[in-house]
Amino acid sequence: WYYAFVFLSIMILDYFLFSTPKIKEISYSKFRDLVAKDEVASVVIEPTKIYGVLKKKKSTKQVKSPSKTSVAKKKALTPSKTSEAKKKTLVPSKTSAAKKKIAAAPPKAEASKKIIAPHKETPWRLKFGKMEKRNKELQKREFTVVRLKDNRLLQDLQSHGVDYRGKLESNWLKNFFFNWIIPLGILFLIWVFLFAKMKPGAGMLNVGKSKAKIYQVDASKKVTFEDVAGIDEAVEEVKEVVDYLKEPKKYTRLGAKLPKGVLLVGPPGTGKTLLARAVAGEASVPFFSLSGSDFVEMFVGVGAARVRDLFKEAQLKAPCIIFIDELDAIGKKRAGNQPMSGGYDERENTLNQLLVEMDGFDAQVGVIIIGATNRPEVLDPALLRPGRFDRQVLVDRPDLNGREAIFKIHVRGLTLSEDVDLRKLAAETPGFAGAEIANVSNEAALLASRRDSDKIEMVDFENAIERMIAGLEKKNKLINEKERRIVAYHESGHAIIGHFTPGADPVQKVSIVPRGISALGYTLQTPLEDRYLMSYSELLGKIKGLLGGRAGEEVRFKEISTGASNDLERATKIAQEMITVYGMSKRIPNISLVDQNQGGFMGQGPFTARRSEEIERIIDEETLKIIKNCYEEDKRFLQAHQDKLEKMAQTLLKQEVITYKEILKILGPRPKENAE
Repeated sequence: WYYAFVFLSIMILDYFLFSTPKIKEISYSKFRDLVAKDEVASVVIEPTKIYGVLKKKKSTKQVKSPSKTSVAKKKALTPSKTSEAKKKTLVPSKTSAAKKKIAAAPPKAEASKKIIAPHKETPWRLKFGKMEKRNKELQKREFTVVRLKDNRLLQDLQSHGVDYRGKLESNWLKNFFFNWIIPLGILFLIWVFLFAKMKPGAGMLNVGKSKAKIYQVDASKKVTFEDVAGIDEAVEEVKEVVDYLKEPKKYTRLGAKLPKGVLLVGPPGTGKTLLARAVAGEASVPFFSLSGSDFVEMFVGVGAARVRDLFKEAQLKAPCIIFIDELDAIGKKRAGNQPMSGGYDERENTLNQLLVEMDGFDAQVGVIIIGATNRPEVLDPALLRPGRFDRQVLVDRPDLNGREAIFKIHVRGLTLSEDVDLRKLAAETPGFAGAEIANVSNEAALLASRRDSDKIEMVDFENAIERMIAGLEKKNKLINEKERRIVAYHESGHAIIGHFTPGADPVQKVSIVPRGISALGYTLQTPLEDRYLMSYSELLGKIKGLLGGRAGEEVRFKEISTGASNDLERATKIAQEMITVYGMSKRIPNISLVDQNQGGFMGQGPFTARRSEEIERIIDEETLKIIKNCYEEDKRFLQAHQDKLEKMAQTLLKQEVITYKEILKILGPRPKENAE
């Protein structure tokens, strides 16, 4: 605004003091007529125009010529020269008469001269009145005409006594304006436009500003504890924080101090961010949300500056909540004695500043810090000590009842068919987190819309669950008949071993339709209930089920294929964990061979502890023994039930998909059901 005011003032002064009056323009023919009539006083000839000034018009008294009669009378009355000479001696001179007048002048003239105001004679005062009058008179006589090609113009001007001169037009101002002012002005406007669009903190000078997004309380988008399900224990833990933000005097009157920080720990998708937003919604306070990676930038010292700015802004809006997602991005353990730990680390500097801010933070201000991470084991111990994140809340995967409650929340706005059983869906999705259940519900709605159905049916939810587990179905993928038969017997071997193995998860579905990236078929096994412990025989049953596919190929075709690569990888991992982690080997029983306290190279952990070559040899022998025994048992069982293998494989080749009810018709009841 300051520069705009100065520019406007200059334009106004230029208009009133230095503006050039408009000169009238005449035709070239009229100009030639004026030259012929000797009415032009002077001209200035430029390359494209001619500027001229007319002569002053004579007054009427001077123009009027005396008549003949008056001339004759004057001649008659004119005396001779001799008489004139005599009269000169008698007539007093004009100078003497003037002197007499001066002498006879009254003394008041001198007095009047003395009382003239001084400001009227001030030499530096501009006489605008006289200047304006003179300029108006000159303006009336000025003219301009467009120059035409005329070879006789100079000769005519010379013959009529016109003062003429030439003038080259100077274009420096125009060139300066178009070559410098306009390009620089355009660049300046572009610069201002681009930087004005940037958010605060994106500019070079504001790089130390916090990137936290502030979510103010909005009744229409308010998240409450009613929107959170399946993590009842975690909700109970954070309700105390809400109660403190609503009624801080209830706690401060007794001298109690609420924990400054609450750390939400749990697998991805379990609802840590949703729980933090529910706390903000219930407490009706501002909610600062940012990620741990938002602190670190390419510039040195930016992370620490953003931490300081975040806490400063939070104190101004207290009471409020600061939510730092993915806290492990800046809260990892500092290098210590780790290899290659020297030098400056921007992340560690940011962590140090965060520790300082949390340590010097007044608990009575009403600012609660909520952190979320799925890797609590990598956090720095100083971050978890009392006075900082001194309360850890586990946000685990929901159980059966929790999954059912989550399904109820996510199907609120969906039109469901009567055959949809949420309890059964919860049983078919063991290990699913809240985000995965939300995705299943949305995917079921999309599948129903694709069928142009008015309601979402149970089959839509089941297909959505399969899509989450096995991947996208590829119906258009062409497989030759030989490979198709191999896949059918492979999946039949999985299904038969999984169906008849005691304690194994029941087989819900078998398909030879390609899904996902590389799966040419799949066997869906889901537990009927949540499992937290597994016995030795149950782990062996899992290994047998994984090896049943290759055993089915060998029993039928007397050779094996590459289709069992993923099965072998998973089976080998289970066998090794039985020996090294769970201590289930008979030769080295009850020994854990994994050191959780050490990290591998560059601090990557956990890794297998150092051990002797003899122990390594025993681990390899025991692993091979478990895999070999399970595979031989699978082959013997399939050879004994080759009719069932053939029947299931032929059904798969015909239908491509077999459901649980059809599996029971082909294979009969499970061993557990027989025992019952």
